[in-house]
Amino acid sequence: MIGRELGGRYEILTRIGGGGMALVYKAHDLLLSRNVAVKVLRQQYVHDEEFIRRFRREAQSAAALSHPNVVSIYDVGQEEEIHYIVMECVDGQNLNEVIQERAPLQADEAVRIAAQIADALDHAHQNHIIHRDIKPHNILIGKNGRVKVTDFGIARAVTSSTITQTGSVIGSVHYFSPEHAKGVSAGEKSDIYSLGIVLYQMVTGKLPFLGESPISVALKHLQEPLEDPRTVNPLVPQSVENIIIKALRKNPSERYRSAGEMLEDLETALSPARRNEPKLQFGGGDFDETRVMPAIRPGLGLKEPVRAGAEPPPLPEDGQATARQEAVDEEQDEEPARRRGWVKPLVIVLSTLAVLAVVYGVFRLVSGSLDVAEVDVPYVVGMTETDAKAALEAKGLLLEEPSIRAFKPDVPKDQVFAQSKSNMRVKTGSRVRLSISDGPELKQLGDYKGQKASDVVAALRALGFPEGSIRLNEVADDSAEPGVVLSQEPGANSQLDPLVDTVTLTVSKGPETVKMPDLVGKTTEEARKLIADAGLQLREDNIVKEGSYRPEGEVLSQFPYDAGSPARKGEQVSITVSSGLPKDALEYTFDLLISPARAGKASEIRIVYTDATGKDIEAHKRAIKDTRSFPVKVVLAPNTEAFVSVYRDGQLADTFSRTYDEVKSGADSGPTTVPGSEPSPPPVASPETSPSADPNAAASPDGQSDGQETAFGSGDGEDGHDD
Repeated sequence: MIGRELGGRYEILTRIGGGGMALVYKAHDLLLSRNVAVKVLRQQYVHDEEFIRRFRREAQSAAALSHPNVVSIYDVGQEEEIHYIVMECVDGQNLNEVIQERAPLQADEAVRIAAQIADALDHAHQNHIIHRDIKPHNILIGKNGRVKVTDFGIARAVTSSTITQTGSVIGSVHYFSPEHAKGVSAGEKSDIYSLGIVLYQMVTGKLPFLGESPISVALKHLQEPLEDPRTVNPLVPQSVENIIIKALRKNPSERYRSAGEMLEDLETALSPARRNEPKLQFGGGDFDETRVMPAIRPGLGLKEPVRAGAEPPPLPEDGQATARQEAVDEEQDEEPARRRGWVKPLVIVLSTLAVLAVVYGVFRLVSGSLDVAEVDVPYVVGMTETDAKAALEAKGLLLEEPSIRAFKPDVPKDQVFAQSKSNMRVKTGSRVRLSISDGPELKQLGDYKGQKASDVVAALRALGFPEGSIRLNEVADDSAEPGVVLSQEPGANSQLDPLVDTVTLTVSKGPETVKMPDLVGKTTEEARKLIADAGLQLREDNIVKEGSYRPEGEVLSQFPYDAGSPARKGEQVSITVSSGLPKDALEYTFDLLISPARAGKASEIRIVYTDATGKDIEAHKRAIKDTRSFPVKVVLAPNTEAFVSVYRDGQLADTFSRTYDEVKSGADSGPTTVPGSEPSPPPVASPETSPSADPNAAASPDGQSDGQETAFGSGDGEDGHDD
């Protein structure tokens, strides 16, 4: 059922409980986006048309109940052979779990819970719905403390159908009312009796009637007197005990007239005026309790009892036999009548003594055989099943079969966690039933290979695996989509404890990827190396050459991955490389004659240009003391213009330009001059400036020393550009 969608809107998430008639699942209402509980009828009842009809009718009647202490019924439906009821999902525990963990409960908590149950029953009874199966398992307690009664309608449908077909009684025998145990019609007061049992169990931690079989428990409901709650737990207030005593009267007429009346009693039970009120007494006893009946004398009818100590009446004598005997006596013995008078009493006395002796012997024999020794029941909780059985047999006790087995996450497997008899003396040969732990409930893994990892994680969480017990191991895989489970550990059908074991899912993250390098601006050889280092491929036929104003061999673009994006490892890429200037490109050289600002004094010259290859490209930078020639080569594209800017001593001295059309037409103005800003003074010879003043100084071709030239920069290169 897990993962199935009922009615096109209820997605089954996980199983949360179940009983003899139905299984309960937690589901998600896709239409209203809320969690609900879905109760699904067990398969053995799906072919009983009468039962299904009553089941649906009763479920629809229960849906009419609207009360804060009743689990709301949202929907009833059928899909193929699945009959289901959709109801409110309560986040919390059932009362049975609370009792097992914390009983006996404090009186105020027990009364508060019982009052809410009584309120729910009163509402149901007013709507002519009898629960018939009130027990702690059907009482839900939310985390906010709100009590919710569930299973309205289903219990009535189950009981009615089963009694009609088989004549048996269905329900929880420990919570039966006496009239329910008899198999007669159970009405509102039967629910009140069951509520009394629940309240008794909450305040004492035990059930009032226990037995070795359901029949023995049912007979105790009918016959045995109730052990007072205060005898079991002296802390129970007398007012609460009185409520329990009245609710558990075997005679329905002596119980509360309605659940509403019981609710009123519960609401005032813990008031200071009532806590120590007198104990409730009923005259004449309960009509179904076990009592000693008078013996009946044979032949005297049913109305004349035999008094204790009275002798049995003498047997009647036959008149004719007596007459014949007297005639014989007269013929054979003529003794006086006074001698014959003592013989008959003597015979009677001797016969009586003989009979008494025989009766006494038989009594001693029988009582000897019935006098069975008593032994203390050993406490075997915590032992293994084998050791517990041996301990019981050593005391002469027997193990009642079958033992109760249940999943207990906190009790090791095959260890005893409860026993039916303890801390008491019993007859040798008595049977003791043990409750054996099956350990934690194991969950079976499915085959998750090929499924989405997110779906598998949701399924594992539904089985009870916490988030930390589910591990995802992502690996690259060329054949599977990202997020798909490739394998699992442990494998399919493995039985695991969700609270202890771990599930590892190997998940595909798709093909292995690498970071695409930035190839633009690199040379072809540099691009080859970067591509190979990244685990990618570059074939020769994937190198596209294209005319460009960038230097020849420089990468212009890359495909299909941009720089920094993930690329599938081993994937082929292509690049576009500059093959040199396009055919329509033109080259032009500016011939610049530049003088220093003042003749004889050094000036720092810097020349930059902008053309089709780029902007603000530096062509020259050097110091001069006299007029020098500076060639500047530029490249022009159609409909463009080249600019050359001359900076002298950090200041823009002049700017020159040529258009594409001017160059193409051949127009040339010759050298372009940048004169100095001040006239040069005439040179004055002095010892300090005379070449002969320093015999070690060597003159340069332009009349300056090598030391001065070095101070301002080197000479022109072959192409007119500075190194």
